[in-house]
Amino acid sequence: MADRYQLGMRTRRSVLGKAHVERAEMEKTEFDAPFQSLITEGAWGTVWSDTTISQRDRSMLTLALLAAMGNFEEIPMHIRATANTGASKDDVMQAFLHVAIYAGVPKANHAIKIAKQTYAEMEEPS
Repeated sequence: MADRYQLGMRTRRSVLGKAHVERAEMEKTEFDAPFQSLITEGAWGTVWSDTTISQRDRSMLTLALLAAMGNFEEIPMHIRATANTGASKDDVMQAFLHVAIYAGVPKANHAIKIAKQTYAEMEEPS
């Protein structure tokens, strides 16, 4: 699985950005290393590395699923990743509108609030 791990790390860096991944790697401990390997191989080396759908579409799906399941803490990271995946603000809003209809208005409302805050942070001058 070393190849899957390396592919996952390349994909993870391209989607989340090198700085984010390097910070996560520096914070990795012996305790969470197995989990980091799992997500790197499974999420990034398998799902996100598959070319059947675009990273833009995968980004929208991920954000919709995170919101629908109430996994709001992951939304800012994936909103920031849209700068690399090509999902526009309009794309993200469409994903959250689907969440409102199919998973509930409160979940979509909260996801939109988080997205607005994250976009505002992204637009602040460095």
